Amino acid sequence: MSRASTQWKKRPALLSRTRPPTVKANNTALSSKATRNVIRSHHRLLKARAQALQSGDEILAGKIDAQIRENGGLKSYQLASKLGQSLDRGGDSSKVLVDWMALRLRPLENTVYKFRVLEIGALSTKNACSMNKHLDVTRIDLNSQEAGILRQDFMEMPLPKNEDDKFHVISLSLVLNYVPDPAGRGEMLKRCVSFLTKSSLPGSSISTTPSLFLVLPVACVTNSRYLTTDRLDDIMCSIGFVLAKSKQTSKLIFQLWDHKSEYKPKPFKKEALNPGKTRNNFAIVVK
Repeated sequence: MSRASTQWKKRPALLSRTRPPTVKANNTALSSKATRNVIRSHHRLLKARAQALQSGDEILAGKIDAQIRENGGLKSYQLASKLGQSLDRGGDSSKVLVDWMALRLRPLENTVYKFRVLEIGALSTKNACSMNKHLDVTRIDLNSQEAGILRQDFMEMPLPKNEDDKFHVISLSLVLNYVPDPAGRGEMLKRCVSFLTKSSLPGSSISTTPSLFLVLPVACVTNSRYLTTDRLDDIMCSIGFVLAKSKQTSKLIFQLWDHKSEYKPKPFKKEALNPGKTRNNFAIVVK
């Protein structure tokens, strides 16, 4: 067995282990500023909780869990994220994906064929990709908020048995940054490859390019001590991806990565690339 193939045999850590208990959310409308504060606070607490667990401090982790509950828990975070993606705040990131896929979807006009999409961390069944007639979307999330979204940990999702069980596109929109462990982020990116298909649509000659839609807060890439645009490119290329599209706003970075080649084993550790007191500690580790 080749070294490359053994990379996928390792059982990755579950995302569910990194998430704290959920509590009932307060559905009161939040302002844009309050929404951002909820999201940022939740991420900070998750990071502190992960560090406490890593150091074996169960007491501290329990205290942080209590604080997360006081702040509304995962449901409050999801409510804030959903509000941030609402139309009145211009936030549906899947509109970018649909725009970028327009040329690839053109051969599907006047046919019954659809590209299969796996949306990880789905919040809505009515976003742009879900409403596109040429996309067959499977939506999963650890804490499903509505019918049509399967409660599923991607890191525990059974591997596809055949090409028909795989997807032409995987969406990781504001998901990778939620994983508190840098090594867990690397495992998630590697695992995506196992769910992408390079085969033509069944019953047709329409070819596809397996793609990963990645959305991150721009600060994860532009203001991190441990991750830069070049390092992200190196990591993705080592996994077999080639950058097809990229867009950056004041808050987010959008990327469409095409999977072109096999995984080339190359470790990337957490190392200072862009030091500075005001920078954050976001990192991606590949083992």
